[in-house]
Amino acid sequence: MSFSLFLAAAAAAACTVTSPAHTVALVELYTSQGCSSCPPADRWLSKLQPSDHIVPLALHVGYWDYIGWKDPFARREFNERQRWLADLNGNRTVYTPGVFVQGRETPRWYDARGFDAAVAAINAQPARARIELAARIDHGQIEVHAKIAAADAKQPQALLALVQGGNVTHVGAGENRGETLTNDHVVTQWSAPLPPGSAIVQRWPAPDVPADRLSVVALVQDAARGQLLQTVALPLASCAK
Repeated sequence: MSFSLFLAAAAAAACTVTSPAHTVALVELYTSQGCSSCPPADRWLSKLQPSDHIVPLALHVGYWDYIGWKDPFARREFNERQRWLADLNGNRTVYTPGVFVQGRETPRWYDARGFDAAVAAINAQPARARIELAARIDHGQIEVHAKIAAADAKQPQALLALVQGGNVTHVGAGENRGETLTNDHVVTQWSAPLPPGSAIVQRWPAPDVPADRLSVVALVQDAARGQLLQTVALPLASCAK
């Protein structure tokens, strides 16, 4: 199915989104269920709701798995992305909880006034990429179509993520042993970097959770300059056939 036909079909089910003219702030929390200092940051991120102004992501890392608890959401790609972002910020170390706002390390994420000011400054900038996103859930599969245009980027890349909320885990070992953790905005699927321009198609198995706990996030970055150009989130609550 062509992008235009898929977009028209998805639009009838209210399963499309187009990024706004301003830049949406991407908030990346690098966290781990094996880290005793992470639950406060997890709760903070849970209070952030995706909108035309901000998109929060929880990317679970696996470098604390060795201390007793294997985080079920950890992915090697997130370890690598955090290291890449830390290098761009001139930091030789990675740690949890680690927060990056629009690719910039933000150690005082808990400072509400400073955080809100940073988001507002990002929103005041015109978008440097345009994202059209459409999705549907059918026969146990999530199908995502994206059309992305990026301007003034040396090495533009698109990334797609499946995001899941309301995840409850009873931790049986490690620093959080005996705790029941709730994790929201958790990235459970992460695409390889995709070239913008032509229509992009991504398919994932649909997890066995209600659609209203799922969303798809698309982001565009300039990998050469380490800059985030635009982000958009599409809730999947109305996308099931």
